[in-house]
Amino acid sequence: MYFSRLAARLFGVAVFAAVAGGIIWGLLPSPVSADVRTVRRGHLAVRVRDDGVTRIKERHMVRSPLGGHMARVAIHAGDEVVAATTVITTITPPDPALLDQRAEAEAIARVETAKAVLDLATKALERAKVQVEYTAADLARARELYPSKVVTHEQLDLAERLWHTATKEASEAEEQMHVADHLVSVMKAALVRSRPPQRGDPIVGSADWSLAVTAPINGRVLRVLREGEGLVEAGTELVEVGDPRELEAVVDLVTEDAVRVKPGDRCEITGWGGTKPLSGRVRVIEPRGFTKVSPLGVEEQRVNVVIDLDVPPDIPLALGDDFRLDVAITIDEVHDAVLVPLAAVFNRGGQEVVFVAEHGRARLVPVRIGCRGEREAEVLDGLDEGAQVIAYPSDAITDGRAVAPARRA
Repeated sequence: MYFSRLAARLFGVAVFAAVAGGIIWGLLPSPVSADVRTVRRGHLAVRVRDDGVTRIKERHMVRSPLGGHMARVAIHAGDEVVAATTVITTITPPDPALLDQRAEAEAIARVETAKAVLDLATKALERAKVQVEYTAADLARARELYPSKVVTHEQLDLAERLWHTATKEASEAEEQMHVADHLVSVMKAALVRSRPPQRGDPIVGSADWSLAVTAPINGRVLRVLREGEGLVEAGTELVEVGDPRELEAVVDLVTEDAVRVKPGDRCEITGWGGTKPLSGRVRVIEPRGFTKVSPLGVEEQRVNVVIDLDVPPDIPLALGDDFRLDVAITIDEVHDAVLVPLAAVFNRGGQEVVFVAEHGRARLVPVRIGCRGEREAEVLDGLDEGAQVIAYPSDAITDGRAVAPARRA
């Protein structure tokens, strides 16, 4: 009887405890699902990334050395050229302007006037030659008669002076005739190709020489800026040539990232179309920045970083000038470091902290962070390898809150 009552009491106490425990358990907050990740030890590379382009190291712009009429450029983009051998185009002197009817009539009249002057000069030369012959004969007679005293010394001197004068006048008349002849040529030149050629027109002429413009280097044509024939001025850009085998990469970084880059930093180039990434080294950070508008419409100060490409011989490189690239520059590296996911680190009250999952509860732990990579950060103090941290903690997770690892798909 006594034992039966004791058993009944114990059973009641057990039922009461179970009911009370169930009530208390129901009132407690349920565990929060959390993305739990493990702190590991490994290698950390700090990189800056941005879009870049290829660029031929040495490019040459071929310009017209003088003004004139340019023949059509026969080469096209992609054609190979040989220095001083491949002819890009030829330049000939330009044609003079066409004359209107009155200007042409005036030019023809000037030609006829010049011809008349030449005719007068020719006749004057003939008269001068006759005078030279006459005075030469007088001088010969005077010299013959002078020994017999038939001709005086004064008469001999006079004959010599007349002959010298006639000779000089003949020389001047010959020069005048040459001047008149050149004047005819000048006047005729005003009519050279001054109007459309007509059948039987003996005046129309053409240029008989041309200047060949050749390639300055061995390489390929990058682009043709002026292809059609026509008049060009001195210095007109015709074609651009370069050697595609001498490539470099250029990436414009925001100045905040560019100041962290150093010559010699390793680079990884992807997104160029090949199956393997290319490698390279930073050669120079240009000293002058520029303003660039981002796709979001924000003005940014950027600077060009030039990279020397290291292309293995087994990769058939098909890149050309101004091809797009994805460039990642390694600016710092840490070996054998304790690494925590960046998604787990946040700032609270000026102190960097993480939530550590221990025995089913979240515990707030302050940490000291060193280098930051793209997905992980170096832990200098506060965490050990193997610790479980919560990534992307929600507002529901607080210090001491029960957490349950979320299942990953």
